[in-house]
Amino acid sequence: MPVQKATDADFPTLLAEHERVVVKYYADWCGSCRLFAPKYKKMSDDTTLANVTFLDVNAETDQAARKLAGVTNLPFFAAFRDGQLVGTVSATKEDAVRDLISRLA
Repeated sequence: MPVQKATDADFPTLLAEHERVVVKYYADWCGSCRLFAPKYKKMSDDTTLANVTFLDVNAETDQAARKLAGVTNLPFFAAFRDGQLVGTVSATKEDAVRDLISRLA
């Protein structure tokens, strides 16, 4: 499933509509965020993760979504199950993000 852009306006609805969600918080100025984007897209295309919804949220413009996950650094990843936050990680390593996603099982 492709990565979907989410905003404060649709973020609560997306969390409610999807059982398992992983969110990448980014900023346009964040070089590490841009470098991680292809890896994140590759994860979203992984058939073993087909039951996970992948979202991108701009941490600068979507403050409510940012506060919901307690974003501290960028890139920052949050995993939600049934609308509830189950874990977060601030990382640039794919393994760290995959570990976070495994908490959604």
